[in-house]
Amino acid sequence: MAAPALILFGLFAGLPLLGVVALSFTSWDGLGTPSWTGLDNWRAAVTDPVTRDAVWLTVKLTLFCFLFQAPVSLLLGVFMAGRQRYRALLSVLYFLPLLFSSAGVALSFQALVDPNFGAGTALGVPALAQDWLGDPDLALYCVVFVIGWSFIPFHSLLYQAGVRQIPQSLYEAARIDGAGTWVQFRRITLPQLKYTMVTSSTLLIVGSLTYFDLIFVLTGGGPADATRVLPLDMYLTGFRSHDMGKASVIAIVLAAVGLTAALGLNRLSGASRMESQTEGA
Repeated sequence: MAAPALILFGLFAGLPLLGVVALSFTSWDGLGTPSWTGLDNWRAAVTDPVTRDAVWLTVKLTLFCFLFQAPVSLLLGVFMAGRQRYRALLSVLYFLPLLFSSAGVALSFQALVDPNFGAGTALGVPALAQDWLGDPDLALYCVVFVIGWSFIPFHSLLYQAGVRQIPQSLYEAARIDGAGTWVQFRRITLPQLKYTMVTSSTLLIVGSLTYFDLIFVLTGGGPADATRVLPLDMYLTGFRSHDMGKASVIAIVLAAVGLTAALGLNRLSGASRMESQTEGA
């Protein structure tokens, strides 16, 4: 039964990946015939200061995105799981950013944070009327905020579904024992959301390694390569510098790091054992 899926995966994922591995040992500008160069591309990628900075920026972006998105998504998801009528309306509003295209979101925020015509200037708030995307010290944090605004709704939806699967009998028993809202959240909700957290964290971390379109439109990697993360560095190296071999090396590194992160999270969390969280409830 798994054969069709495995065949499709091999055709559209396995074979292209093998092609990228082979291409990483060649010199190719995208037009001519690839020529074998051995490990030259790997040495160039390791010694290139731009690529090394891109690795560090990718780590920072992943860390900041996790620290921003994970707690906000958890709290919003728990909030949206309530039964009050107004929460259904707010859930729809919270989910809207996920429906917008990345290019549209990037262009909208470009206009909103423009230091001359943006929201800060229009509202007369000097603290907001800064060159958020033109300042190397602020651009990455602005990108983290825009990414969070776009993807927090998705992770909130995961937590909302997870909370609604928790048996209400657990909360009823806790209330009878005199447990307050905070104690119920800490002792019941958080433990019962363990595997939801693993799923959300895996998608969040692996997704942070593949952000391209939003950053490409929002900053283009600037200013002064302050937001040139690895996926963008791979694109610029391959399609702007016409160095497909080195771009393939970056692609392999991204794939290896993403796979390692996903497997590591599942192994450390014990999610692969799939124990029941409601046993004895």
